[in-house]
Amino acid sequence: QVQFVESGGGLVQPGGSLRLSCAASGSIARFYSMYWYRRAPGKEGEEREFVAAVALDETTNYLDSVEDRFTVSRDNVKNIVTLQMNSLKPEDTAIYYCNGRVTPASGFSPWGQGTRVTVSS
Repeated sequence: QVQFVESGGGLVQPGGSLRLSCAASGSIARFYSMYWYRRAPGKEGEEREFVAAVALDETTNYLDSVEDRFTVSRDNVKNIVTLQMNSLKPEDTAIYYCNGRVTPASGFSPWGQGTRVTVSS
C-alpha cells in the first residue's frame, strides 16, 4: 500500500502562512482523489475533519471555513500533494494528515503521523 508522509507544519502567528507537503511512497496517479484532513487538540477520540480534496481532473473541494484561504494541489509526477494555507487562524491549529482514495467508493490508505500546525501569537 502507498504510504504518506506529511511535512511543513510549525508554529505561526495568526494571519501567517504555511505550506504543507505530502510525499507518497508510490504513484498517486491512480488515486481518484487526494485529501487533507485535520484533527484539533483535545479531539483525539473524534474523527478527523475534512479540509480539502483535489481530484485527478484538478477539481477541488474545501471545508467552508478554509475556502479562499487554503489551496490544495497535486503533482502526479513527483507524487506530492500540497496544501498552501494563508491567513491562518487559531482555529486552524491541528495535526494535518493527507490520504487518498483510489475510487470514490474505496477506503483510505493507512494514515500517516501527520504534521502539526499551531497558530498562536
